[in-house]
Amino acid sequence: MARYRATCDWSLAESGEDFLKGRYGRGHTVGFGSGVKVPGTASAQVVGNKWAAPDSVDPEEMLVASLSQCHMLTFLHKAREAGLVVTRYRDDAEGLMEKIDGDRMAVTKVTLRPEIAYAGERPTADQRARLHHLAHEECFIANSVKTQVVVEEKEPI
Repeated sequence: MARYRATCDWSLAESGEDFLKGRYGRGHTVGFGSGVKVPGTASAQVVGNKWAAPDSVDPEEMLVASLSQCHMLTFLHKAREAGLVVTRYRDDAEGLMEKIDGDRMAVTKVTLRPEIAYAGERPTADQRARLHHLAHEECFIANSVKTQVVVEEKEPI
């Protein structure tokens, strides 16, 4: 068993903000157990540009990034086990947030679009599909969410 920690730290920034009316900045800091801190915010698509912090990452982006990162790391491990040498892996992942059950919102689908370069032997389409399947099955984050995760790999470069 392993434990992971994150600390979200927010405070009302300006005296002119009106918390009870929803007129307050959503910028905050997200700190991780590793010591890394990143600026966080609510999505501008949810609260508007006025209340979202610029140059910050929102929870929905972090979810998409977590799924992409976990899949990539698991894929690299599976490719290595299969005797393949991956020289580059770039994913242009995209999450879709939409209404569910009336007015509730959820990230319902994340599409991973990896573009992978290999040295030496290049896997067939069937081998790549199998590696992605194995990576998806073993990805801790994919196993932790209800969101549909789809992989649309581009042809190897």
